[in-house]
Amino acid sequence: MASPDLLLHRLSDIAAALERCGEARALIGLGSAGPDRERLDRYSDLDFFIIAGTGKKAALLTDLSWLDGIAPVGFVFRNTEDGYKVLYEDGIFCEFAVFDEHDLASVPFAPGTMVWKSDDVSDALARPLTVPSAPSIDPEWETGEALTNLFVGLQRYARGERLSGFRFVQGYALDRILRLTQHLEVPRTGTADAFGPERRFEQHYPQVATHLPAFAPGYAGTPQAALAMLGWLEARVPVNAAMAAAIRHLYDEIAADDTCGPPGR
Repeated sequence: MASPDLLLHRLSDIAAALERCGEARALIGLGSAGPDRERLDRYSDLDFFIIAGTGKKAALLTDLSWLDGIAPVGFVFRNTEDGYKVLYEDGIFCEFAVFDEHDLASVPFAPGTMVWKSDDVSDALARPLTVPSAPSIDPEWETGEALTNLFVGLQRYARGERLSGFRFVQGYALDRILRLTQHLEVPRTGTADAFGPERRFEQHYPQVATHLPAFAPGYAGTPQAALAMLGWLEARVPVNAAMAAAIRHLYDEIAADDTCGPPGR
């Protein structure tokens, strides 16, 4: 893991390399590498956009000498058509995309910070035309989806499909609870992440976060997680009595037969 100073120094080195190569017009820092520098710590990534010069996008994506000439690179993975994930040997992890300027009009991103730019580039390019926001929350839909996820997850678990049950309860249903929390609670610090409600959840919603160990106890704890989530929902939103009873009935069946039959029955 790298110190914040080393991370910022590496970001500056990347900007200088892009300026030297002559194929880029700007480097936009995002997240903790951009406007949210107060969050930068030794576990942070360097997330950034590169604005390519005219006709230079393909060259920047094909020849990464501007990146690996700075320090030894241990891992390179092209995860999208426009970008890469890269791990330097000293532990600095980067995730970046290369765009032509006109591409940004259709790219959703949170406002960034202009780390470097050529003279003909406006600082306004670091701000999206439309600031992304989380989809509107319908608490009735979120609750209904959570309840059905719990029910189906326990059915899968009871059948021996424990991995599927795990995902329905500790994945899909928990996602709904995270969304409901955004509707029911005011974040303690900052604002919730528009792209991932799980990001900094413990800091934003510390009281709800105390329930997370019960909501996500692991592969063997799906029945207990389902019961804990059901109780949390019942204490905060209207819950259909028939569905709640069906979930508890499944839990009782599983508790009475903790072998749950052979996997995949």
